[in-house]
Amino acid sequence: MDFIYETIKVEMDTSETNSICHLILNRPKKLNSMNVKFWDEFRHFFKTLKHNKNVKVVVITGSGKSFTAGLDLVDGPNLAFAGDQARSALKFLDLVTEMQESFTSIEKCGKIVLVGIHGGGGIDLITACDIRYCTNDAKFSVKEVDIGIAADVGTLQRLPKVVGNQSWVKEICLTGRYFSGEEAVTHGLCSKTFDNKEEMTKNLFLLAKTLSLKSPIALIGTKKILDYSRDHSVEDGLEMVAVWNSSMLNTEDVGVAISASMAKSKPVFSKL
Repeated sequence: MDFIYETIKVEMDTSETNSICHLILNRPKKLNSMNVKFWDEFRHFFKTLKHNKNVKVVVITGSGKSFTAGLDLVDGPNLAFAGDQARSALKFLDLVTEMQESFTSIEKCGKIVLVGIHGGGGIDLITACDIRYCTNDAKFSVKEVDIGIAADVGTLQRLPKVVGNQSWVKEICLTGRYFSGEEAVTHGLCSKTFDNKEEMTKNLFLLAKTLSLKSPIALIGTKKILDYSRDHSVEDGLEMVAVWNSSMLNTEDVGVAISASMAKSKPVFSKL
């Protein structure tokens, strides 16, 4: 899998039977802010990755001093359209829908996605990921309110379900204030915090390696059911997992896992 992009860098760890993919936000001189090209490249990467049978886990980090500074206000998408208001609204709708899909593609890629945040946080992006680590000095904010708009590419939809605290979510979204890595962990936005980027990244890859040794069928199913249950009732979630397992239990991975457990050996699963 060879990807060449301008705004992101992709590295593969082929030491395991099923590779770990490392995606690096790669505009360090611009604090990895998201320009026009970023949205297309990021979306293309995850839609392409969905069909790669070698990868189970993706690790996302940022190069340079910050994970991301968010939307590039100089080289970002043109959010102002002149002319007829209805036609302008339709153009804006298409643009924002594509930007939303860039991060929704993380949830739809069929891989487990880990993210490590240092510096600026990029809440729209990270809330679409499965597991979030950060550094102690990470700074998060939902700044859209300070430029006169409501956040529209995922934060207001995913953040309340990630942290489960409406009061805190409304406070940070309505004030636009910065909050620390420690506060992010306290409220459940991130699961762990570390002293520096190097330590955080090392631990992300240790976790990625652990996950890469699991059954791909089990990983995909667990992620899919958790995401489905997040957006549906308990009853709907129970019905979904029953239907899912009625077909997915018919896999060789169950026998491989049980045999390895009994033999106290490391299981080796087939690629998807």
